[in-house]
Amino acid sequence: MLGQQLIADTAIIKKGAKIGADVEIGDFCVIGENVEIKAGSKLYNNVTILGDTQIGHNNTIFPYAVLGTMPQDLKYSGEKVELIIGDNNLIREHCMINPGTKGGIGKTLIGDHNLLMAYVHVAHDCIIGNHCILANNATLGGHVVMGDHINIGGMTPIHQFVKIGDGAMIAGGSALTQDIPPFCMAEGNRALIRGLNKHRMRKLLSHQDIDFISQLYKRLFSGTAPIREIARDEIQKDPNNPYTLKICNFILQSERGIPIKKGSLDD
Repeated sequence: MLGQQLIADTAIIKKGAKIGADVEIGDFCVIGENVEIKAGSKLYNNVTILGDTQIGHNNTIFPYAVLGTMPQDLKYSGEKVELIIGDNNLIREHCMINPGTKGGIGKTLIGDHNLLMAYVHVAHDCIIGNHCILANNATLGGHVVMGDHINIGGMTPIHQFVKIGDGAMIAGGSALTQDIPPFCMAEGNRALIRGLNKHRMRKLLSHQDIDFISQLYKRLFSGTAPIREIARDEIQKDPNNPYTLKICNFILQSERGIPIKKGSLDD
């Protein structure tokens, strides 16, 4: 249903699309019949949104972004899948975001207050949390899971099924094929953990928490035992600390492994 929006005469809005109040849709946009765009969002010219796609409140989508078209997965055979985007996101020029697949969770999920810069690609079944920044040409393969407050540098591909913890940073021009625990900073091709993302930690955590996490990582990454064994020991020693549980359980649950070279963690 069309309400109090500013919709260009050249835009194509298919019957069945749900457009909220105060939505702006620019020239030559194409909106499919199963699309919902909630109140306050703005689409510049030449935006395409198709499929079973839900766009939340107050998003801004820039020219030539393509959202909700069929996933780039040869196993996809037309089944119902979804793309769900939260509120207050900035999606810049030429971004492409695909829905899920039946081989994954059936949907791609993007949270709130994220910035996807130009030419970012988010493939099928990805999950992106809140307050993340993906710089120009960052590429997420299928099934990537990102937490909150994560920075991905430009020209950085993320391999399928990789998981990235809260507050992590992946440097530009890297190629990430393994999991990055919370608050770590990784760089290189193939990317290795180089240290902690102290800049982000200072914005999110107290000095006391930063010192605790820094010492925990030194024990995890500098010990002679396998990292999973150290993580289990840390939980046993400190089973009630939320950061111990968050970081050590991430390591224990990792399926692709943690890219760390023993003794290489910088302060």
